Amino acid sequence: MHIHILGICGTFMGSLAVLAHEMGHKVTGSDQGVYPPMSTQLQAQGVELIEGYHPDNLEPRPDLVLIGNAMSRGNAEVEQVLNGNIPYMSGPEWLAREVLHQRWVLAVAGTHGKTTTTAMLLWILEQAGFDAGYLVGGVPRDLPVSARLGSSDFFVIEADEYDSAFFDKRSKFVHYRPRTLILNNLEFDHADIFDNVEAIERQFHHLIRTVPSQGLILRPTLDSHLDNAIALGCWTPQQTLSIGSEADSPSDWRAELLSDDGSHFMVLRHEQPVAAVKWAHSGLHNVRNALSAIAAARDVGVTPDHAVSALCCFSGVKRRMELLADINGVKVYDDFAHHPTAIATTLDGLRKQVGNEPVLALIEPRSNTMKQGVHSDTLLPSAAAADRVLWANLNDSSWLPKLVERWQQANADSSLHRVEASVDDLIARVTADLPSPCHIVIMSNGGFGGIHQRLIAEIERING
Repeated sequence: MHIHILGICGTFMGSLAVLAHEMGHKVTGSDQGVYPPMSTQLQAQGVELIEGYHPDNLEPRPDLVLIGNAMSRGNAEVEQVLNGNIPYMSGPEWLAREVLHQRWVLAVAGTHGKTTTTAMLLWILEQAGFDAGYLVGGVPRDLPVSARLGSSDFFVIEADEYDSAFFDKRSKFVHYRPRTLILNNLEFDHADIFDNVEAIERQFHHLIRTVPSQGLILRPTLDSHLDNAIALGCWTPQQTLSIGSEADSPSDWRAELLSDDGSHFMVLRHEQPVAAVKWAHSGLHNVRNALSAIAAARDVGVTPDHAVSALCCFSGVKRRMELLADINGVKVYDDFAHHPTAIATTLDGLRKQVGNEPVLALIEPRSNTMKQGVHSDTLLPSAAAADRVLWANLNDSSWLPKLVERWQQANADSSLHRVEASVDDLIARVTADLPSPCHIVIMSNGGFGGIHQRLIAEIERING
């Protein structure tokens, strides 16, 4: 079968392409923005990528078109699909029908940490000898591709609350019907499709309704929005997770920090110590992700001590605090930040890891929600752990310069936050006064105008 994918370089649709190719289908796809790591992964798999959307891309006529949720009416290929009566469906529907049916699905949902937690869980199962299928919304460093069919009954999937397609406004994860469900957290996001946090709670409740009574839901002890979603009805046993003494009552799973930065912690089940995780990662968010992955792995038969052992050698996911370069003590990281909470937890973890060494954050508010200025009240405070913050206003948003200007007028240190309108200006500002050692964190959920390698090249030139 010839399957053509619209929006193929998105993390989800690109992973579907990998699965379809592994199933023996001919796979082609179109996208407006073709950039690594997904583009290089697909090309290595032999998937044909076409830059831009045009009716001719559907010649010869494919047997089926999978339409990504970034596509809308008016798109040239969407219109050709409809006018030409070419069979089509959403990516989540195809995945559910062709891959997930009759499998034990372990799903990871939540506003933050889905990709990393999914990769952690998958790595635990991999080290335990499971040949689990998986789909991760990123590229795990420990595995060659972002998706695979696997030969076992188990399938691990990152479960996104974003809608499925322009013709299916249900959240993607409603299609997956998990048996083991991790609910990491719930906050307001995706302001382009959700009016308020209550609408997101409703979609999470729809997901909860699909988990069987013999399944399992794992969730943090403290999360009021998850409380609301579950209060709408839950027919599945739950296990709770917490860190330190944050919860008033005992949790089923708890992490006790052995170092402030989260690089060393003890895992406890029913308050009994299991084993200690000591790894190269930092931040309380990663401790929570790890705890969830350990608990989910136990649900399919992996003992917690084996799970902990696996996590101690977990490499992480590309674009999640990925160290790109270390140039004479100037370290450059890439991080997929898309929300103030993600920015805050990531920078806080780095700060606790590096102590007083300078931290410079380059942040592109690129998600649909941030571009609308929805999180403007919490955006600047979220970067408080950095010594300097440069905000990229590449889309010429009117609210961002005004936000920073108000902050500068209200604070004595007006140099902490600055706005730059181009990648060239950002690079010039960064390299004009660059101490060593220091840590530069590039935070964006997109390509950020190719700044990563350009900045590294300029630092190498200066320090050469």
